[in-house]
Amino acid sequence: MNDSRPAYLRIAADIEGRITRGELAPGDPVPTTRAITRDWGVAMATATKALTTLRQSGVIVSVPRVGSVVAPRRAVPRSGEGPERERIVRAAMRIADAEGLSALSMRAVAARLGVATMTLYRHLDAKAELTQLIADAAFAEIDYPKPPPGWRSHLRVAARLQWDAYLRHPWLPRLVSITRPALLPGLLEYGRWTLAALDGLDLDPVVRLHVYATVVNYVRGTAMSIESEALAEMDTGMTSRQWTAARVAAEGMPVPGVTDPRVELDLESLFAFGLERLLDGLTHVVTPRGPRP
Repeated sequence: MNDSRPAYLRIAADIEGRITRGELAPGDPVPTTRAITRDWGVAMATATKALTTLRQSGVIVSVPRVGSVVAPRRAVPRSGEGPERERIVRAAMRIADAEGLSALSMRAVAARLGVATMTLYRHLDAKAELTQLIADAAFAEIDYPKPPPGWRSHLRVAARLQWDAYLRHPWLPRLVSITRPALLPGLLEYGRWTLAALDGLDLDPVVRLHVYATVVNYVRGTAMSIESEALAEMDTGMTSRQWTAARVAAEGMPVPGVTDPRVELDLESLFAFGLERLLDGLTHVVTPRGPRP
């Protein structure tokens, strides 16, 4: 596989990989600039930059009259919480909000923060962990109101809170899994608040969880089109309603019984209409074993 990273980053990653695998232990000397220029076939300046990157990341330290050696193991685990990790997550969210999930990478986050890419790996394992964290942070932004009375009203509000989170962050639906959920604080809090709508209804645990998952998955499924619709609006300069009107004007009357220019059909109306029909259907599951909403 081709590695598009600069040579100094590839060298730094190779040396850190040796340390992670235990080939180099704390206190062991790391390759000198002379050894790097010989073994990797690079210029002295590139070798120096690779060691500087590792030193700035805390992977190696300089010891007088010895040279660069592997740094002592840190007592704080890489995945520990802290302001630096929070700063990384927020930078990643800003990239995803502005450019989409495809633009998100460890390198892009490092560039935004003005640090070496290797530095991020002192706080995160990989991009997969970063995407989980930004999804959790997005759900953690939700401000939960006092639940309204009745399971239906409660689920309606829960669905709206989830929908609004997707509107704020169009990349978010792609990171939410129903069958393999990430057990992180923000996501768990949304689950607890939403499931509270079904408390006291004496539902079978399987039914209870399926009701919850059905609502969450409906909102997520509808929201999967938010990002593509936003991109289409940017490309055309028109909302879906304006685009439909322009097509009708250019191509004539719509197909009878299939389209109607008098009817507003956009993601918001689809979401609202479908949600009420979903709640109608769930009434047949919920109400026989509990109070009416």
